[in-house]
Amino acid sequence: MTHRIRIAGALAAAGLLAMAAMPAAAQEIELHGAVQFDDNHAFNKALLKFEELTTACYKKPIKFVLHRNSELGLEKDYFNFMSKGVSVDYAIASPSHMSTYSKMAPLMDMPFLFRDLEHWNKVLEQDGLAPIADDVKAKADVILIGYAGGGTRNLIVKRPVENMADLKGLPIRVMGAPIQTQIFQAITAAPTVIAYSEVYNAIQTGVIDAAENEAAGIEQMKFYEVGPDISLTQHAITVRPIGFSGKTFRKLPADLQACIMSSGKAAGKHGRDIESSQDSAKLAKMESEGKLKTHKFTDRAKLLELAEPVKQAYAAELGATAVLEKINSIK
Repeated sequence: MTHRIRIAGALAAAGLLAMAAMPAAAQEIELHGAVQFDDNHAFNKALLKFEELTTACYKKPIKFVLHRNSELGLEKDYFNFMSKGVSVDYAIASPSHMSTYSKMAPLMDMPFLFRDLEHWNKVLEQDGLAPIADDVKAKADVILIGYAGGGTRNLIVKRPVENMADLKGLPIRVMGAPIQTQIFQAITAAPTVIAYSEVYNAIQTGVIDAAENEAAGIEQMKFYEVGPDISLTQHAITVRPIGFSGKTFRKLPADLQACIMSSGKAAGKHGRDIESSQDSAKLAKMESEGKLKTHKFTDRAKLLELAEPVKQAYAAELGATAVLEKINSIK
């Protein structure tokens, strides 16, 4: 399905003479996208903006088909399809799903990679992740044409955690990637890996006292019922690249390729603006409804200091030391 061209308009069956007299039929390019959600989600809105901007830029017959609600599988499937040049031409996928191809890609998901939301935006606007994108393109043949994301992850706790003393030894659930455990150990918490579906019960029964997530996850899973105190550590801000199949891209006209690259960047910014504003709005809404209470973490500079050696070691392991240095240098 990668580069679908169909003849727009059927030629009248009036013999060779009639067909020869007709002008050449316009060719319509058809591109297929995929997403796990419906159109209320920021990812869908980013991809729809990409389609809109590309159509306006190209000004020739083009059709986009966006497969919603996991119709074509999950993000890991979309990335594999784009890499192989089948079924999916464009999609948003978590960096973790790129790790099979690119060893550097998971750096985008590392905790404390960004100092704050402003730094995150500047890194993405100034192409601070370009070396990773180059590696993904070389290893997976998927072009990262833009960056969506913007969910900010904080601690979900049974009691207020506002400083290093409160954080020390805190039993907290983390995701399975080793870097997650290493980072939370470095900041003096006591991390343990637990399945996401078991987090609510684990906090409720005292197996752990905390977890970490974005506002959307807190809302969806009702974590506020068992962990009503949200510590604003802002330890991670998500990056969700918009990928485009390299095999499809190379078959497209040069003017459409240019439109795809410019539209992807703008659509990523559109998605980031939506998700980052939705994230803070969701948290504020739940707090106004009395479901949770947010707490400023006063020792955040110390968290960044403690995490830095682990970040450096992880970047070296991934062959991405220069990338991390570039990100850190952006002010």
